[in-house]
Amino acid sequence: MKLTSINPATLEVISDIESLTSEQISTKIDAAHKAYLSWRKTSFEERKALMKKLANLLREQKHEIGLVMSKEVGKTVAAAEAEVEKSARGCDYYADNAEKFLGAYDVEMENGRGMVRFDPIGVVLAVMPWNFPFWQVFRFVAPALMAGNSAVLKHASNVQLSAMEIERVIREAGFPEELFFNLSIGSPQVEEVIMNPNIRAVTLTGSEYAGSQVAMQAGREIKKTVMELGGSDPYIVLEDADLEKAVNTAVNGRLQNNAGQSCVASKRFLIHSSLKDEFLKKLVVEVEKIKIGDPLDPATELGPLVNEQMVKTVEDQVNKSVAEGAKLLTGGKRGEMKGCYYLPTVIDVNSPEDTVFKEEVFAPVWSVIGFDTFEEAINIANSSDYGLGAVIMSEDINKALDIAKDIDSGSVFINNFVSSDPRLPFGGVKKSGYGRELSEFGIREFVNIKSILIK
Repeated sequence: MKLTSINPATLEVISDIESLTSEQISTKIDAAHKAYLSWRKTSFEERKALMKKLANLLREQKHEIGLVMSKEVGKTVAAAEAEVEKSARGCDYYADNAEKFLGAYDVEMENGRGMVRFDPIGVVLAVMPWNFPFWQVFRFVAPALMAGNSAVLKHASNVQLSAMEIERVIREAGFPEELFFNLSIGSPQVEEVIMNPNIRAVTLTGSEYAGSQVAMQAGREIKKTVMELGGSDPYIVLEDADLEKAVNTAVNGRLQNNAGQSCVASKRFLIHSSLKDEFLKKLVVEVEKIKIGDPLDPATELGPLVNEQMVKTVEDQVNKSVAEGAKLLTGGKRGEMKGCYYLPTVIDVNSPEDTVFKEEVFAPVWSVIGFDTFEEAINIANSSDYGLGAVIMSEDINKALDIAKDIDSGSVFINNFVSSDPRLPFGGVKKSGYGRELSEFGIREFVNIKSILIK
């Protein structure tokens, strides 16, 4: 099969790559395993030096790499360059902290000396999505390599040029050539990779369906998985919130990546009834100011959706909600320019069961509902099958913290939109997945936590 990438802004084919054969897949995995056997014996200082060089190369090449991402997924150049910078920060973070996070420690025992070690496990497979072509990979690969593992990547079919750039820059930094491989394969070939005995664990970021399939396949092979899946994050504005800040943060939080195509972008906006009408008025004004255009133009604030299917999906979701009685306040249709554009859309919904409120919407759509009490807000927020992130806007931090304790999500951001940071664990609950990336928790997901007792 072929892995094809189409520029969503121009609809031009920019890459058409033949997927690897079974023999080629096996050869690369075997080579990654052999590289691991040597790499695991290196010191943290050796790994740190290479990881620091990798971070520097990413910064030096961020413009060129950013252009590749922009053409593949429609991300603005500014957002793409910021993503490369963030990837570099992740490399620096694990270069500086891996030894501390994975240092062996003693345990006092009455019958001898106890010790806990964190040892590498081998080749880890990463199945990654298109929406953050670099950051999604680097938040996995930086801790994996610093822990002494090797890695193979199955990237989304439409971002194979980005995947090749990742492989190139890792090798350019001086890491052993076979320590990391990009596997140019389609989704049907993932099970074959998982079944290879040299694959020791799998991490996936993607849809609920993709996660369920990979988790099932890995489960049959008794291989550990970490799953970061979908999200339909609530954005709760309490009665005492700063309204101007709440509106601006709502706009930025919804559009933080590639036309709102992010699992942690706020998608369900819960506004206290006393503020809802004014919030909607101000939100529509700000949304209609957003500059839509060519993602390669520095002035562009909103580029295209990733492909035509994504446009059709959001069209269906919005049209269903309007048919259900939701009020369309602005947008609600595709853009007039060539490409996969969809206009920023604000919808006043009637019920948490409305389609755009209940489903994950991967597009620049703000679905807004009112609430009267904290209990009602918490119940609506928790009514989703997902639990990745949440936002609470309030001038009373103690009140916001009380509410945060009752929100079913992997993270809660107060007075700011949800994002990932290498210093904080990242992941979800319910159908948003399990396990954690980033921080010390992320690097410990793919190590052997080994107990030793010396008598």
